Amino acid sequence: MEIVNWQSILESLLFAAGDEGLTLKHVAEVLEVEELKAGEIIEELRQVYEKDTNRGIMIVQLAGTYQLATKKENAAYLKRLVDSPNTSALSQAALETLAIIAYKQPITRAEIEEIRGVKTERPLHTLMTKALIKEVGRAEGTGRAYLYGTTKEFLDYFGLKNIQELPKLPDKVEEEFVQEEADLFFEKFQESINS
Repeated sequence: MEIVNWQSILESLLFAAGDEGLTLKHVAEVLEVEELKAGEIIEELRQVYEKDTNRGIMIVQLAGTYQLATKKENAAYLKRLVDSPNTSALSQAALETLAIIAYKQPITRAEIEEIRGVKTERPLHTLMTKALIKEVGRAEGTGRAYLYGTTKEFLDYFGLKNIQELPKLPDKVEEEFVQEEADLFFEKFQESINS
């Protein structure tokens, strides 16, 4: 009989799921076990994290999903990491996402992903952590998705008084021109973050 290390598998699943977390039903489906068994596995791993003071993570349940979170005892060090100048550079994905939000706000994550053609969960998280964007409301309709917009910190980074001071986009856009403009925008933004 094969012994399955459920805790190891669950830990990997929760890590991969990130901020979106996993519902009990989803965990049960992926592990191919009953929900009762999935709940037992989650509780066992939660207790392992809770009892082991050498661990820096724990399992939390938020809005019906389970996810990994850092222990509050380590908050001061996490704040230092976020505030550290070494972590100030933004990835190309984060810069693209920021540009889309700046020009199209308020905008939902799905709309951003449609424009970029790829997932934007991590870039959104990075931008929110750096206080360059924030949730500005909820969209109408099914699901009531979060709407994102830029912050005062965003305006400060670019030396803008308001969002209307962003450079105007041309009416007719040629792909080569857009790439040059985007590169210029990202270059200026990167310089302002690193200074």
